[in-house]
Amino acid sequence: MGNQVDKLSHLSYAEVPTSDPNGLDTEDDGPRIGVSYIFASDDDELDDHNLHHLDGPERNKEEARCNELECAVYHRDECIYERTVAQTFSPEDLLNRCKPGDVLEFVSGNQYPHWAVYVGDFQVVHLHRVEIKNSFLTDASQGRRGRIVNELYKFKPLGPDMVVQNAMEQVGAKDRELSWRNSECFAAWCRFGKREFKMGGEIRIGKQPYRLKLLLPDKQSHVLEFQSLEDLIMEKRRNDQIGKAAVIQELAHHLNNCGS
Repeated sequence: MGNQVDKLSHLSYAEVPTSDPNGLDTEDDGPRIGVSYIFASDDDELDDHNLHHLDGPERNKEEARCNELECAVYHRDECIYERTVAQTFSPEDLLNRCKPGDVLEFVSGNQYPHWAVYVGDFQVVHLHRVEIKNSFLTDASQGRRGRIVNELYKFKPLGPDMVVQNAMEQVGAKDRELSWRNSECFAAWCRFGKREFKMGGEIRIGKQPYRLKLLLPDKQSHVLEFQSLEDLIMEKRRNDQIGKAAVIQELAHHLNNCGS
C-alpha cells in the first residue's frame, strides 16, 4: 500500500456513492467505504448456531481470532475515543473485576462486539435483539470473553449511580421505543448521557466533524470523515466485526482501483 494511503487520508464520507439506502452496496467485490448508515443497524449477537457457551481452549481460540484494529475518533481536533488492543477475561473472571456503572464489551472473532452496563448482583443491562434486557452477565456474554471499557470514550462520565439508573429505567423498551441503533450506543449513552449516541441525535447536514482514524501496520493510517457520531460508530463496529486483515484488504483493493 505504501504512500498511497496518504492519498485517501481525508476521504470524504459523503463523496463515495452507494446505490443502496441501507448502506449495503450491491457490488460484492467493492469496498464499503463511505456508505450511509441512516437507515441501517447492526446485529451484534452471535448466530443461533454459535450460542453455546465456549469453554477452556475454545475461549482462547476465540480471543486469538478477534483480530482487532486499533483506531481513534476525533471530533474536529479533539480525540474523543481511542482503542488499543486490550486483554480480555472469561465472563467468570470479569465478574470479579466489575463495579456497578462499569461498561463492558464482549468480543469474539467475526462478530460485532456486544456492550452492556454492569448494574450489580452479577447482572447487566444491555440492548439485545431490539430490546433492553436485564440479564446475568454470564448469560449476556454468550460465552464470549469480555473487558471493562470505561475509558475508551473520553467524555466526562456520569456518576456510577446515575449510569445504573439510566440503564435500569430503559429495561423493557423494545422495537420502536428504542433510541439506540446498537448495544454500544446504548451502553455509552448510559455512561455519558450524550444525545449524540441516540438515533437522530445529530443532524446530518453541512460539514463532517467526526473522523475515524484507522491505525495500520508500518505506522500508516487511514482516515474517514462522518457527519455524525452514530454513523461513525456503525462503521467502526463493522470494522470490528470483519477484523483487521479484512479492513486492510478492503483498503488495498480500493487504493489499487483508484490507481488503475
